Amino acid sequence: MIYVVNAGSSSVKSALFLNANTPALEAQEPIWHKQISLGKSSAEAASVGKAVEQSIAELGQRASKIKTVGHRIVHGGTIYADSVPINENVKENIRRLQEFAPLHNKLNLEGIEAIERLLPGVPQVAVFDTTFHKTIPPAALIYPGPYEWFSEHKIQRYGFHGINHQYSSQRAASMLNKRVDETNLIVCHLGSGCSVTAIKNGHSIDNSMGFTPLEGLMMGTRSGSIDPGIILHLLKKGDYTASQLDQVLNTKSGLLGISGMSNDMREIVWQMHSGNERAQLAFDMFTYRLQSSIGAMAAHLQRLDAIVFTAGIGEHSPLVRHRACEALSLVGCRIDEQKNQESKSDCDISDDNSNVRVLVVAAREEWQIAKECWRVSAALVES
Repeated sequence: MIYVVNAGSSSVKSALFLNANTPALEAQEPIWHKQISLGKSSAEAASVGKAVEQSIAELGQRASKIKTVGHRIVHGGTIYADSVPINENVKENIRRLQEFAPLHNKLNLEGIEAIERLLPGVPQVAVFDTTFHKTIPPAALIYPGPYEWFSEHKIQRYGFHGINHQYSSQRAASMLNKRVDETNLIVCHLGSGCSVTAIKNGHSIDNSMGFTPLEGLMMGTRSGSIDPGIILHLLKKGDYTASQLDQVLNTKSGLLGISGMSNDMREIVWQMHSGNERAQLAFDMFTYRLQSSIGAMAAHLQRLDAIVFTAGIGEHSPLVRHRACEALSLVGCRIDEQKNQESKSDCDISDDNSNVRVLVVAAREEWQIAKECWRVSAALVES
């Protein structure tokens, strides 16, 4: 059995798979799964470690049959271009890379250390969100500052949500009856964190996130891209310290910052329909930036087969999908509103006359991680 830990900033998802030794692009359902929220009430887990402990306890005797544990690690930097078995050196590198993803890598490491305590001796595998984006070309990768930022300090655009972007691109190709390496896509991962990826012949060539998961689209509590001069202005005025700005941009901005009430798109839409002007503004800003990012990604693809919506908002908000696509008739993209409203997991919501297909694909990060665990384990056996 393969056990997967996906530790995020607000919850820990766990899943148990019987066998990931399959080339199938349609995800295998886990035989058990659990999502535990972190620290919002006394009934919830206070830490990633406690959440993992609760999940392992719930598994009971099945925990003794776990052969491998896979972890989603958000930032692999330039160190990791593939998934790797976890050892002390890997743990230390994940710890060092915390400065690039402070909301995530620390929590990912807590999950690894919890498994070490609870399942001593069981092999663990690190699967990095940045790995899929290792094919982004230099023109998109390097920031236009001094070249030494890139060459000496490894400051570059890494891209994130790669685990789900990779899975979604594979699943979309299957739905289109095409080979992955002959498919051009724009994948929109829209959840509490949001990113858009341009995928050419199965490879990532650009992602809206950058050096950290803060760049790009407006998100639930993250600002996305803003003029860096704003940061300099606020620092010079002395209104904020660097630490305070970090907190504001990551946890008090985005949908929450503009609406003043929620980072949940469902609540934003409800309040918008009730006449709340700031909720309307938050929705309009979110979808405007999404449209802009999709358009920018399309410019780098000579041919576009499909636009893919995935993750919480992408899968469950017909209104966001409608607004995102209504401005894309220029590239021949049209959705069928009835299909859009009635959409289920893994479906085509395109109008019959659309030149570009519009797909809804359920996020299956845990399954992709399980497949990576099997691949890494099999490679170790062969070597």
